[in-house]
Amino acid sequence: MAERKSALTRAPERPALTALIERARAHIVSDEELRAQRASFVYGNAPKGSRITKESAKASVTHVRVAKQPA
Repeated sequence: MAERKSALTRAPERPALTALIERARAHIVSDEELRAQRASFVYGNAPKGSRITKESAKASVTHVRVAKQPA
């Protein structure tokens, strides 16, 4: 069996990655970016063979339909 490296060692320093993470933490998501993320989520999670298109996913995130709970 191949010898495995120990997982107990510290990860190497990655200054570029650390800078990107800090920049992402400071970023405020706009309403337009949030709508785009929601549409991407809807389209990406649609079942195969469904009639959901990118356009219909974009249209669906502009309104929320609330259904009543059965009594």
